[in-house]
Amino acid sequence: MSIEVTKLSNGLRVVSDFMDTVESVSLGAWVEVGTRDEAAKINGMSHLLEHMAFKGTERRSAVGIVEEIEAVGGHLNAYTAREHTAYYAKILKQDLELAVDIIADILQHSVMDEGELAREQGVIVQEINQSHDTPDDVVFDFFQETAFPEQALGRPVLGSAALVRGMNRDAILGYMKDHYSASRIVFAAAGNLDHVRLVRLVEDAFDALPEPVDGTREPARYVGGANRQPRDLEQAHVLLGMKGIAFEDEDFHAASMFSTLLGGGMSSRLFQEVREKRGLAYSIYSYLSSYTDGGLFGVYAGTGKDNIGDLVPLVFSEIGKLADGAGGGEDAEIDRARAQIKASILIIGKHGGPVRETGAANDRLQTSDSDRRDHHPDRRRRWGRHPPRRRKVAFGASDHNRPRPGPGPGRPGKTRCRTLLRSPSRPCPSPSDSPRPVDRWPRRRPRRRKRRCCSSRRGC
Repeated sequence: MSIEVTKLSNGLRVVSDFMDTVESVSLGAWVEVGTRDEAAKINGMSHLLEHMAFKGTERRSAVGIVEEIEAVGGHLNAYTAREHTAYYAKILKQDLELAVDIIADILQHSVMDEGELAREQGVIVQEINQSHDTPDDVVFDFFQETAFPEQALGRPVLGSAALVRGMNRDAILGYMKDHYSASRIVFAAAGNLDHVRLVRLVEDAFDALPEPVDGTREPARYVGGANRQPRDLEQAHVLLGMKGIAFEDEDFHAASMFSTLLGGGMSSRLFQEVREKRGLAYSIYSYLSSYTDGGLFGVYAGTGKDNIGDLVPLVFSEIGKLADGAGGGEDAEIDRARAQIKASILIIGKHGGPVRETGAANDRLQTSDSDRRDHHPDRRRRWGRHPPRRRKVAFGASDHNRPRPGPGPGRPGKTRCRTLLRSPSRPCPSPSDSPRPVDRWPRRRPRRRKRRCCSSRRGC
């Protein structure tokens, strides 16, 4: 990887990764603002702004934006996450200037037309309703809310229908002015491009960004607890979790290994014990979600209501065994997990995508220049044969963090969508139902609340 970084005089950072084996470029602007930066009364504003950025600028109409990028065979899209919002494109290398110009235009000169706003609010309300009707999706919102109650980090990315409908043009423009300053933006690109030319294009295009406004995020305060949502479904969705670690934590890579060993593939302990040996779930996997100052570790399982009583204690048992270094942690198992993580970096990175520049941008957003870690996949070899000590530190072989299932009566005859998180003040109650079929290969991490919207190839 040949990553180059330049910081412009206005504070905007330009990152590029040159790839001479491709004829295209993936690029975009990653803005350090997301759901976490919203007050309770404007929850959903970041996501609404992301939609509205594509609805016309001072020199391009909404349809003009998509026609212009598709006229050169390009692709334009965006998503909103809890700590950042991204606007990205994929184009042929000769159309680099056009893509930079379009992204700069929508981030600096969007008009936020009232008619477009009313229509887009209706679209987002439908998106909210769709999410609520998809239990394997909305269960992650319940999980987040239970982990971080009464905090911006615990609120849904989409907001609520009532809040979204109440947001007006002035509020959106004001929010954009407060949060879309140069120092909060990383412009990243990967592909067949010249870094010096990219820097010049970005510097010329991003010439109307607002002055930065001082603002601090509320520190992440993990609480935990239990959240049960009864629904009349054929299966139940169970999400078990506990406090995780921050992106910059020295145990981040060891925690990734822990998650992969536990539930990161078909050879993982959970998949083998829960599905292959006992047939208790169709889909089961573990994942790690890290933020700038905290995180979550979780296990998702989709199963039948009659299997909950056996599944939950088994999951806790496997977490405990791995945290204590029991049941092996042998060379072959660790090597397999290391190979999975390394391959996911190298294989995805090889194809560019919006994935390669996403990694470069997130590295700049989530870590300071002085504390930036070495993300090269070979770094994992430095952990040696046994990282179990690090795994213990990350997920609590301590009494405070270790999950312990306790007795808890189920409600017979009713399948539920439920979220369980370990609370420091009490053991996890035992759940009673859960489901959600997924494809044969279990996902290593959940469908995170990144809303990919406003694509020129697919409606929001």
